[in-house]
Amino acid sequence: MTKAEAGERLIAENRRARHDYFIEDRIEAGLALEGWEVKSMRAGRAQLTEAYVYIRNAEAFLIGAHVSPLATASTHKTADPVRTRKLLLKRPELDRLLGAVERRGYTIVPLELYWKKGRAKLQIGLAKGKQQHDKRATEKNRDWERSKARLLRRG
Repeated sequence: MTKAEAGERLIAENRRARHDYFIEDRIEAGLALEGWEVKSMRAGRAQLTEAYVYIRNAEAFLIGAHVSPLATASTHKTADPVRTRKLLLKRPELDRLLGAVERRGYTIVPLELYWKKGRAKLQIGLAKGKQQHDKRATEKNRDWERSKARLLRRG
């Protein structure tokens, strides 16, 4: 079942994460948002390119995600587009992430921001960083798969 069939709609995607990291595990987290942020996300004005996840005092936070405020969203509140947003995770998920980051040297990267049953969800990935030669090998494999598919279509 695809995301569209499950009633999910993509808001923003971090394509850079797949290029820079080996994603080993994916976890879905909720977000604590303000009203103006929800309106902006509904208009598709969110970016995850510079974002990362940080764990502090047994709580996870999304730092550096950019949500551009709409001009009409809020008149009484000053909107901070890159404010730190709290991630809503269950204790066992948080403990697993914390253990992987502290003991095994993993990084937590935001992958996708999407709507699920009317709520904004963030898919985060437990990732290991790729080195330059890994990135080149991935690109080489992708090019080979593309040319192989092209040859099969012709032949």
